[in-house]
Amino acid sequence: MAISPNKYMPIRYIPFVLCVLAVIASFAALELHRQAYQFMLIFGFLSLVGIYDLLQTKVAILRNYPVIGHLRFMLEFIRPEIRQYFIEGDNDETPFSKEQRTLVYSRAKAVPDEIPFGTTLDVMAPGYQWINQSLAPTRLLSHNFRVEIGGKDCKQKYSASIFNISAMSFGSLSANAVMALNLGAKKGGFAHDTGEGSISKYHRIHGGDLIWEIGSGYFGCRHPDGRFNAEKYTKNAVDPQVKMIELKLSQGAKPGHGGILPGSKVTAEIAAARGVKEGEACISPASHSAFSTPLELMYFIKKLRDLSGGKPVGFKFCVGHPWEWFGIVKAMLETGIYPDFIVVDGSEGGTGASPVEFTNHVGTPLQEGLRLVHNTLVGVNLRDQIKIGCAGKIISAFDMAVAFALGADWCNSARGFMFSIGCIQAQVCNTGNCPTGVTTQNPLRQKALVVPNKAERVFNFHNETLKTLKALVEAAGLHHPGEIDAPHIIRRINKHEVRLLSFLLPEMPAGLLLTAGHIDPSLNLPRVFDLYWHRSQAQSFSALKN
Repeated sequence: MAISPNKYMPIRYIPFVLCVLAVIASFAALELHRQAYQFMLIFGFLSLVGIYDLLQTKVAILRNYPVIGHLRFMLEFIRPEIRQYFIEGDNDETPFSKEQRTLVYSRAKAVPDEIPFGTTLDVMAPGYQWINQSLAPTRLLSHNFRVEIGGKDCKQKYSASIFNISAMSFGSLSANAVMALNLGAKKGGFAHDTGEGSISKYHRIHGGDLIWEIGSGYFGCRHPDGRFNAEKYTKNAVDPQVKMIELKLSQGAKPGHGGILPGSKVTAEIAAARGVKEGEACISPASHSAFSTPLELMYFIKKLRDLSGGKPVGFKFCVGHPWEWFGIVKAMLETGIYPDFIVVDGSEGGTGASPVEFTNHVGTPLQEGLRLVHNTLVGVNLRDQIKIGCAGKIISAFDMAVAFALGADWCNSARGFMFSIGCIQAQVCNTGNCPTGVTTQNPLRQKALVVPNKAERVFNFHNETLKTLKALVEAAGLHHPGEIDAPHIIRRINKHEVRLLSFLLPEMPAGLLLTAGHIDPSLNLPRVFDLYWHRSQAQSFSALKN
């Protein structure tokens, strides 16, 4: 029977152990070969490096990979030269390139992130965006920008930071990662979304503000058969640490897909948090069982708010069929029940594992989804009643500025905060072999992630990003990020043309959708309103026939 190296001697420790054994062997061979002292010095040095790696608390990779972990940083150091001289024409940089990861790492460590020699972007490339500065810049006293969330029926409004940790479940993240994120949120006064895996004991240890996300599996508030359990929901919802409740309709990374956590990965701790049996597959259906129409969704939101004692309740979704979203809005108008907030998740959002077709080709990107939701609420005179959050590869202060211009009231970030606690995008989240301890349930691997150290970096990343956002707002001559509007952002169309974002993505006139008839084409609004608004219905998610 083969012995698993991860059970007795993790294979990543073998180089360090070999160095120690080489020192012992060299010492024993000194009397036979005087030259053995050279090997003893070399391997002795490497052994000391390994011991230091195991004892230090700042770099998780070195704690998990003593000695050989340094190779990663050596290769990272020479990467620019490799790209320049050996990978000509390589244009595979993603929105989360090395430069953007470096930005997060710098801010997480609270070290200067300025760069020499000007922009690293091609300002003549289609899609390049910028915000114009003012000759009369403002001077703001604080970067602690906040937004009050809670509508007419909310009894416990929440003053939220405009930058919060997006939904990531315990089980997807390690216990140490959850604790580091929550402690950082506590220190910085911002919110930590639990993800649909519910509230674990690790979310509660440090007491940071929680947004409790409830998905189609109703984890933390379910009957054994998977149906919603009002009694269990109430017990969690009234907890003072829970500031808002977010009903997840769909996820940007895999909208309409649902999910399954294999029984082999359902540990006792995960089972306790989710309210399922240890060792049994944990299933998130593609749709909810508590409602099946837009009207039923509104009544369910009211039920959640009432059972919570009047806390802000809203929903998160990635925009899909537009008539379904329009049907939800018509249900709001018909019932007079409004969610306190809506979080728009762009299809560019991330996940630990998803079919490539879903990550690449299903769901509406954040720009179009966010603008559609904002414009629809403006068109029915509900925009001032409902706050809008957003998520989808938001990492920098300028990303946030563009989101505000599109209609958001606040932004959530997942990968940005993951990078702040050490994620290097190894893309082995689904294997349990995360090299930095962020996305693994392996106790030895996640132990490398030292909670107090990483929590400080979470705080720093949030703090430094908002400082930069404050500087952008000041440079534009404004007083709050909420004042950033579509006319403030300019986008290049081609080498000879640029357009205001307000021209490319016009705003709906207030109350227009409440009037009868077709929308005037001269308003330059997307045809989706003219095509589907009159075909949507509050009684069903299906579209009426023409």
